[in-house]
Amino acid sequence: MSKPMHAATDGGTDITARTLRDWPLPQPSFDGDKEVRGHVLIVGGAREMPGAVMLAATAALRAGAGKLTVATAASVAPLVGMAIPEARVIGLAETANGGFTLEAARKLGELAGKAGALLVGPGMQDEAATAELVHALLPRFAGTAIVLDACAMAAVRMAGEAHLLDEPKDMAHFRFAEPVLLTPHAGELAHLTDQDKDDLAAAPEAAALAAARRWNAVVALKGATTVIAAPGGQHWRHEGGNIGLAISGSGDALAGIIVGLAARGASLEQAAAWGVALHASAGEQLSIKYGVLGYLAREISAEVPGLLRTLAPA
Repeated sequence: MSKPMHAATDGGTDITARTLRDWPLPQPSFDGDKEVRGHVLIVGGAREMPGAVMLAATAALRAGAGKLTVATAASVAPLVGMAIPEARVIGLAETANGGFTLEAARKLGELAGKAGALLVGPGMQDEAATAELVHALLPRFAGTAIVLDACAMAAVRMAGEAHLLDEPKDMAHFRFAEPVLLTPHAGELAHLTDQDKDDLAAAPEAAALAAARRWNAVVALKGATTVIAAPGGQHWRHEGGNIGLAISGSGDALAGIIVGLAARGASLEQAAAWGVALHASAGEQLSIKYGVLGYLAREISAEVPGLLRTLAPA
Protein backbone atom coordinates (compact mmCIF):
# COMPACT_ATOMS: atom_id res chain seq x y z
CA MET A 1 0.00 0.00 0.00
CA SER A 2 1.40 3.38 -0.96
CA LYS A 3 2.20 5.93 1.72
CA PRO A 4 0.79 9.45 1.72
CA MET A 5 2.97 12.27 0.48
CA HIS A 6 2.77 16.03 1.07
CA ALA A 7 4.40 16.06 4.51
CA ALA A 8 4.10 19.17 6.64
CA THR A 9 7.20 20.85 8.01
CA ASP A 10 6.83 19.45 11.54
CA GLY A 11 6.72 15.82 10.44
CA GLY A 12 2.93 15.51 10.25
CA THR A 13 1.01 15.14 7.00
CA ASP A 14 -1.79 17.42 5.90
CA ILE A 15 -4.73 15.45 4.53
CA THR A 16 -5.61 17.04 1.20
CA ALA A 17 -7.03 15.81 -2.09
CA ARG A 18 -3.46 15.29 -3.25
CA THR A 19 -2.63 13.26 -0.14
CA LEU A 20 -5.58 10.98 -0.74
CA ARG A 21 -4.79 10.49 -4.42
CA ASP A 22 -1.25 9.52 -3.43
CA TRP A 23 -2.71 7.04 -0.91
CA PRO A 24 -5.35 5.18 -2.93
CA LEU A 25 -7.87 2.94 -1.23
CA PRO A 26 -7.89 -0.79 -1.98
CA GLN A 27 -10.25 -1.51 -4.86
CA PRO A 28 -12.12 -4.80 -5.40
CA SER A 29 -11.49 -6.67 -8.61
CA PHE A 30 -14.00 -6.31 -11.42
CA ASP A 31 -15.35 -9.82 -10.81
CA GLY A 32 -15.25 -9.63 -7.01
CA ASP A 33 -18.30 -10.54 -4.90
CA LYS A 34 -19.66 -8.98 -1.72
CA GLU A 35 -17.22 -10.95 0.43
CA VAL A 36 -14.30 -9.50 -1.52
CA ARG A 37 -15.63 -5.98 -0.81
CA GLY A 38 -15.51 -6.69 2.91
CA HIS A 39 -17.79 -7.80 5.76
CA VAL A 40 -18.53 -5.24 8.49
CA LEU A 41 -19.81 -6.10 11.95
CA ILE A 42 -21.27 -3.15 13.87
CA VAL A 43 -22.16 -3.53 17.54
CA GLY A 44 -24.22 -0.71 18.98
CA GLY A 45 -27.57 0.87 19.59
CA ALA A 46 -29.77 0.72 22.66
CA ARG A 47 -33.44 1.08 23.54
CA GLU A 48 -33.08 4.86 23.65
CA MET A 49 -30.68 5.28 20.69
CA PRO A 50 -31.32 2.73 17.94
CA GLY A 51 -30.74 5.40 15.31
CA ALA A 52 -27.02 5.65 16.00
CA VAL A 53 -26.26 2.14 14.83
CA MET A 54 -28.46 2.69 11.77
CA LEU A 55 -26.47 5.77 10.82
CA ALA A 56 -23.17 3.93 11.22
CA ALA A 57 -24.40 0.87 9.33
CA THR A 58 -25.69 2.88 6.37
CA ALA A 59 -22.43 4.83 6.21
CA ALA A 60 -20.38 1.62 6.15
CA LEU A 61 -22.24 0.43 3.07
CA ARG A 62 -21.97 3.85 1.42
CA ALA A 63 -18.20 3.66 1.96
CA GLY A 64 -18.12 0.52 -0.17
CA ALA A 65 -18.33 -2.44 2.21
CA GLY A 66 -20.07 -5.41 0.63
CA LYS A 67 -21.66 -7.23 3.56
CA LEU A 68 -23.13 -5.93 6.79
CA THR A 69 -24.04 -7.49 10.12
CA VAL A 70 -25.53 -5.34 12.88
CA ALA A 71 -25.69 -6.52 16.49
CA THR A 72 -27.98 -4.39 18.61
CA ALA A 73 -30.34 -4.46 21.57
CA ALA A 74 -32.89 -7.25 21.27
CA SER A 75 -35.68 -4.77 22.04
CA VAL A 76 -34.96 -2.72 18.92
CA ALA A 77 -33.46 -5.37 16.60
CA PRO A 78 -36.68 -5.84 14.55
CA LEU A 79 -36.88 -2.07 14.02
CA VAL A 80 -33.25 -1.93 12.88
CA GLY A 81 -33.79 -4.88 10.55
CA MET A 82 -36.73 -3.17 8.89
CA ALA A 83 -34.85 0.12 8.56
CA ILE A 84 -31.76 -1.51 7.02
CA PRO A 85 -32.93 -4.37 4.81
CA GLU A 86 -29.37 -4.88 3.53
CA ALA A 87 -28.18 -6.05 6.95
CA ARG A 88 -28.27 -9.23 8.96
CA VAL A 89 -29.43 -8.09 12.41
CA ILE A 90 -28.61 -9.92 15.63
CA GLY A 91 -30.48 -9.16 18.86
CA LEU A 92 -28.38 -9.02 22.04
CA ALA A 93 -29.53 -9.44 25.63
CA GLU A 94 -29.60 -6.14 27.50
CA THR A 95 -28.51 -5.01 30.93
CA ALA A 96 -30.81 -2.96 33.16
CA ASN A 97 -28.88 0.20 32.24
CA GLY A 98 -29.18 -0.30 28.50
CA GLY A 99 -25.92 -2.09 27.75
CA PHE A 100 -25.30 -5.65 26.57
CA THR A 101 -24.56 -8.66 28.74
CA LEU A 102 -21.36 -10.68 28.39
CA GLU A 103 -23.37 -13.35 26.60
CA ALA A 104 -23.03 -11.01 23.62
CA ALA A 105 -19.29 -11.71 23.46
CA ARG A 106 -19.89 -15.43 23.08
CA LYS A 107 -22.61 -14.86 20.49
CA LEU A 108 -20.56 -12.40 18.47
CA GLY A 109 -17.47 -14.59 18.75
CA GLU A 110 -19.09 -16.87 16.19
CA LEU A 111 -18.41 -14.15 13.61
CA ALA A 112 -14.69 -13.94 14.40
CA GLY A 113 -12.72 -14.68 11.26
CA LYS A 114 -15.73 -13.87 9.09
CA ALA A 115 -16.01 -10.11 9.58
CA GLY A 116 -13.04 -8.13 8.30
CA ALA A 117 -13.79 -5.03 10.36
CA LEU A 118 -15.57 -4.46 13.67
CA LEU A 119 -17.09 -1.23 15.00
CA VAL A 120 -18.26 -1.10 18.61
CA GLY A 121 -19.92 1.83 20.31
CA PRO A 122 -22.48 3.89 18.35
CA GLY A 123 -25.53 4.51 20.51
CA MET A 124 -24.43 2.21 23.32
CA GLN A 125 -25.23 2.89 26.96
CA ASP A 126 -23.98 1.47 30.29
CA GLU A 127 -20.31 2.41 30.10
CA ALA A 128 -19.10 -0.30 32.51
CA ALA A 129 -20.92 -3.11 30.69
CA THR A 130 -19.71 -1.78 27.34
CA ALA A 131 -16.08 -1.68 28.50
CA GLU A 132 -16.42 -5.22 29.78
CA LEU A 133 -17.85 -6.36 26.48
CA VAL A 134 -15.01 -4.73 24.54
CA HIS A 135 -12.40 -6.50 26.66
CA ALA A 136 -14.17 -9.80 26.02
CA LEU A 137 -14.32 -9.17 22.26
CA LEU A 138 -10.70 -8.10 21.76
CA PRO A 139 -9.09 -11.56 22.04
CA ARG A 140 -11.89 -13.14 20.03
CA PHE A 141 -11.37 -10.70 17.16
CA ALA A 142 -7.59 -10.65 17.15
CA GLY A 143 -6.36 -9.81 13.66
CA THR A 144 -9.57 -7.93 12.78
CA ALA A 145 -9.61 -4.20 12.09
CA ILE A 146 -11.36 -2.77 15.17
CA VAL A 147 -12.84 0.70 15.62
CA LEU A 148 -14.02 1.81 19.07
CA ASP A 149 -16.34 4.79 19.17
CA ALA A 150 -18.36 6.63 21.81
CA CYS A 151 -19.08 4.56 24.92
CA ALA A 152 -16.84 1.69 23.79
CA MET A 153 -13.73 3.81 24.22
CA ALA A 154 -14.18 3.47 27.99
CA ALA A 155 -12.35 0.16 27.61
CA VAL A 156 -9.09 2.08 28.07
CA ARG A 157 -10.06 3.29 31.53
CA MET A 158 -12.16 0.53 33.06
CA ALA A 159 -12.14 -3.23 32.99
CA GLY A 160 -15.24 -4.09 35.03
CA GLU A 161 -14.99 -7.80 35.64
CA ALA A 162 -12.85 -8.29 32.54
CA HIS A 163 -9.86 -9.31 34.68
CA LEU A 164 -11.62 -12.67 34.93
CA LEU A 165 -10.76 -13.01 31.24
CA ASP A 166 -7.06 -12.42 31.93
CA GLU A 167 -7.31 -8.70 31.16
CA PRO A 168 -5.08 -6.30 33.12
CA LYS A 169 -6.46 -5.01 36.42
CA ASP A 170 -4.34 -1.84 36.41
CA MET A 171 -5.98 0.24 33.69
CA ALA A 172 -3.59 3.14 34.25
CA HIS A 173 -1.07 1.18 32.17
CA PHE A 174 -3.49 -0.45 29.75
CA ARG A 175 -2.24 -1.07 26.22
CA PHE A 176 -3.98 -2.88 23.39
CA ALA A 177 -2.24 -6.08 22.33
CA GLU A 178 -2.91 -5.05 18.72
CA PRO A 179 -3.61 -1.46 17.65
CA VAL A 180 -7.26 -0.49 17.36
CA LEU A 181 -8.72 2.85 16.26
CA LEU A 182 -10.26 5.24 18.81
CA THR A 183 -12.33 8.23 17.65
CA PRO A 184 -12.66 10.73 20.54
CA HIS A 185 -13.34 14.44 20.48
CA ALA A 186 -11.56 16.56 23.08
CA GLY A 187 -14.29 16.09 25.67
CA GLU A 188 -14.20 12.32 25.34
CA LEU A 189 -10.40 12.23 25.47
CA ALA A 190 -10.51 14.36 28.61
CA HIS A 191 -12.86 11.81 30.17
CA LEU A 192 -10.61 8.92 29.18
CA THR A 193 -7.40 10.52 30.44
CA ASP A 194 -8.62 12.70 33.37
CA GLN A 195 -7.12 15.76 31.68
CA ASP A 196 -8.57 19.18 31.01
CA LYS A 197 -10.65 19.41 27.83
CA ASP A 198 -9.43 22.91 26.97
CA ASP A 199 -5.79 21.88 27.37
CA LEU A 200 -6.28 18.96 24.99
CA ALA A 201 -8.14 21.08 22.45
CA ALA A 202 -5.35 23.67 22.54
CA ALA A 203 -2.68 21.12 21.57
CA PRO A 204 -4.45 18.37 19.62
CA GLU A 205 -1.35 16.93 17.96
CA ALA A 206 0.47 16.43 21.26
CA ALA A 207 -2.69 15.02 22.85
CA ALA A 208 -3.37 12.54 20.04
CA LEU A 209 0.25 11.39 19.87
CA ALA A 210 0.44 10.88 23.64
CA ALA A 211 -2.78 8.85 23.67
CA ALA A 212 -1.66 6.74 20.71
CA ARG A 213 1.63 5.87 22.41
CA ARG A 214 -0.02 5.28 25.78
CA TRP A 215 -2.63 2.82 24.53
CA ASN A 216 -0.89 1.35 21.45
CA ALA A 217 -3.77 2.67 19.37
CA VAL A 218 -4.49 4.80 16.35
CA VAL A 219 -6.25 7.88 17.73
CA ALA A 220 -8.41 10.17 15.60
CA LEU A 221 -8.89 13.24 17.79
CA LYS A 222 -11.84 15.03 16.23
CA GLY A 223 -12.18 18.79 16.13
CA ALA A 224 -11.91 21.85 13.90
CA THR A 225 -8.49 20.39 13.15
CA THR A 226 -8.71 16.61 13.36
CA VAL A 227 -5.46 14.85 14.19
CA ILE A 228 -4.86 11.17 13.49
CA ALA A 229 -1.92 9.67 15.39
CA ALA A 230 -0.37 6.22 15.18
CA PRO A 231 1.52 4.46 18.01
CA GLY A 232 4.83 4.86 16.17
CA GLY A 233 4.55 8.65 16.08
CA GLN A 234 3.25 9.16 12.52
CA HIS A 235 0.44 11.69 12.41
CA TRP A 236 -1.89 13.36 9.97
CA ARG A 237 -4.15 16.37 10.30
CA HIS A 238 -7.22 17.58 8.49
CA GLU A 239 -8.92 20.96 8.38
CA GLY A 240 -12.24 21.28 6.63
CA GLY A 241 -15.95 20.72 6.91
CA ASN A 242 -18.22 23.22 8.65
CA ILE A 243 -20.19 23.82 11.83
CA GLY A 244 -23.15 21.97 10.33
CA LEU A 245 -21.33 18.70 11.07
CA ALA A 246 -21.63 19.45 14.80
CA ILE A 247 -24.96 17.66 15.03
CA SER A 248 -26.38 14.56 16.69
CA GLY A 249 -25.42 11.45 14.75
CA SER A 250 -22.54 13.01 12.82
CA GLY A 251 -19.93 11.00 14.72
CA ASP A 252 -21.87 7.79 14.12
CA ALA A 253 -21.79 8.46 10.38
CA LEU A 254 -18.04 9.12 10.54
CA ALA A 255 -17.38 5.90 12.45
CA GLY A 256 -19.41 3.97 9.88
CA ILE A 257 -17.50 5.46 6.96
CA ILE A 258 -14.20 4.55 8.61
CA VAL A 259 -15.13 0.95 9.39
CA GLY A 260 -16.53 0.50 5.88
CA LEU A 261 -13.19 1.57 4.41
CA ALA A 262 -11.34 -0.70 6.83
CA ALA A 263 -13.48 -3.64 5.71
CA ARG A 264 -12.34 -2.95 2.15
CA GLY A 265 -8.75 -3.51 3.27
CA ALA A 266 -7.56 -0.03 4.24
CA SER A 267 -5.25 0.19 7.25
CA LEU A 268 -6.69 1.87 10.32
CA GLU A 269 -4.62 4.99 9.62
CA GLN A 270 -5.71 5.15 5.99
CA ALA A 271 -9.36 4.44 6.81
CA ALA A 272 -9.31 7.23 9.40
CA ALA A 273 -7.64 9.73 7.06
CA TRP A 274 -10.00 9.02 4.19
CA GLY A 275 -13.01 8.80 6.50
CA VAL A 276 -12.34 12.17 8.10
CA ALA A 277 -11.83 13.81 4.69
CA LEU A 278 -14.95 12.24 3.19
CA HIS A 279 -17.04 13.23 6.22
CA ALA A 280 -15.84 16.84 6.02
CA SER A 281 -16.36 17.01 2.26
CA ALA A 282 -19.87 15.60 2.66
CA GLY A 283 -20.61 18.45 5.06
CA GLU A 284 -19.35 20.94 2.51
CA GLN A 285 -21.54 19.43 -0.20
CA LEU A 286 -24.60 19.45 2.06
CA SER A 287 -24.02 23.08 3.01
CA ILE A 288 -24.35 24.00 -0.66
CA LYS A 289 -27.69 22.21 -0.85
CA TYR A 290 -29.22 23.19 2.48
CA GLY A 291 -27.08 25.89 4.05
CA VAL A 292 -24.42 25.50 6.73
CA LEU A 293 -26.98 24.82 9.46
CA GLY A 294 -29.89 22.44 9.19
CA TYR A 295 -28.75 19.41 7.21
CA LEU A 296 -29.04 16.06 8.98
CA ALA A 297 -26.56 13.37 9.94
CA ARG A 298 -28.61 10.84 7.99
CA GLU A 299 -27.80 12.79 4.82
CA ILE A 300 -24.01 12.61 5.21
CA SER A 301 -23.45 9.07 3.98
CA ALA A 302 -25.37 9.57 0.72
CA GLU A 303 -22.67 12.02 -0.38
CA VAL A 304 -19.86 9.50 0.11
CA PRO A 305 -20.05 7.39 -3.09
CA GLY A 306 -19.81 10.45 -5.33
CA LEU A 307 -16.94 11.86 -3.30
CA LEU A 308 -15.10 8.56 -3.51
CA ARG A 309 -15.40 8.68 -7.27
CA THR A 310 -14.14 12.27 -7.37
CA LEU A 311 -11.12 11.51 -5.18
CA ALA A 312 -10.20 8.21 -6.83
CA PRO A 313 -6.86 8.22 -8.69
CA ALA A 314 -7.12 8.81 -12.41
